[in-house]
Amino acid sequence: MTGRRLTSLLAYVTTAAAGASMLTGCGVLPGATGGSREPVTVMTWAPDQTRATNMPGMPAMAQTYARWINSQGGIDGHELRVLTCNEHNTPSGAAACARRAVHENAVAVVGSYSQNGRAFMAPLEAAEIPYIGGYGISEDEFTSPLSYPVNGGQASLIAGHGMQLAESCRTVSLVRPDTLAGDKLPELLNSGLRKASHRSAVDIPAVEDAAEYTAQADRAREKAGDRNGCVTAVLGERTQTFFDSFRRLPEQEGGEGGKRDSVRISSVLGSVGQPVIDRTGGAHSPFEGAFVTGWYPEAGDKSWAPMREVIQAHAFADNRVDPSDAGVQTTWIAYTVLKEVVESLGTDRVTAAQITHALDRGERIDTGGLTPSLRWKYEDLLGAPGFPRIVNHEVTFQVVRKGRLVAQRPGFVDVGATVLSAP
Repeated sequence: MTGRRLTSLLAYVTTAAAGASMLTGCGVLPGATGGSREPVTVMTWAPDQTRATNMPGMPAMAQTYARWINSQGGIDGHELRVLTCNEHNTPSGAAACARRAVHENAVAVVGSYSQNGRAFMAPLEAAEIPYIGGYGISEDEFTSPLSYPVNGGQASLIAGHGMQLAESCRTVSLVRPDTLAGDKLPELLNSGLRKASHRSAVDIPAVEDAAEYTAQADRAREKAGDRNGCVTAVLGERTQTFFDSFRRLPEQEGGEGGKRDSVRISSVLGSVGQPVIDRTGGAHSPFEGAFVTGWYPEAGDKSWAPMREVIQAHAFADNRVDPSDAGVQTTWIAYTVLKEVVESLGTDRVTAAQITHALDRGERIDTGGLTPSLRWKYEDLLGAPGFPRIVNHEVTFQVVRKGRLVAQRPGFVDVGATVLSAP
């Protein structure tokens, strides 16, 4: 090589290096190596278009979150890639979604819904993929060491609901799914009722995907009695069907003034929420006056403002993303956890093992008042039989007034001791 050609080559390399240096200072995502940090791939699944409970808003919220965070430069410079999957409310569907997450090298499953915990946790555990902020419907979410729940699940809701009803109801009828998961609900409800020395609820099992519930509704009303009786139904998406059957029952003779007896109805978030109330008539809904126990502040609370802004700007009129829906809310909180954990790592490549290690070592997550601060160190775990992974054991008491779910009392109610007392 001649001296002239060598000099030209050196000049080109020097100029290119200087240009790359300038780009690093004014165009590439912060902390990037070789142009950008590696993408972070996660999955969110939920059932859709099934005969039982459907949660299409959860994957839709995950996609909305990804559009928003990527418009901000990603999570600490990492593009967020969200895979979605329909688990069809079946064990085989849940297992297939989990296997796909493994195959696609997802570093976490985030903000998902499935009743089939045993089917999906085994593949995730084998691949050491964490399950962050599941809806809280399956027992495995509260037993697997790779699960990081953001709420207290059905256990906290039902135990808290017993505490809420004990204040106003003389007798309680509980209509619940005739399933293994449903079999646990009576004792959890009773643990809350017992906090006020209340008698146990009348247990009325029902088929989860029935088209009508006239027989169960009639029995529930009869057992609730004619003096401050309450009927609570926890049937997921079929709760609306049950209360429709309840509303259609023939009027009873007797009672005050010879009119039909007034029986208070109630439920928990996820079985009854603002979208259901809106669909069934708002202020004229059969749920007017109903007691509802939730995990989070009511939908109108100012703590939800950041989520609402993201939905308004990035959901693109997708009506599946309802900010009042408990599944959408849970997904938002779950992705808040993911964001804070990834930011705490400060690495160019994020792995499932790194996320798990950060959560296990005690990374504390601030959810902006939507939950207590979350941390999953051993000393933070409630350790309740069957639900050892609960770290958030606070609920909210709400009531339907003028068609809106509003706080019955301000703030959170700690139900940890109540859950611990359940058999």
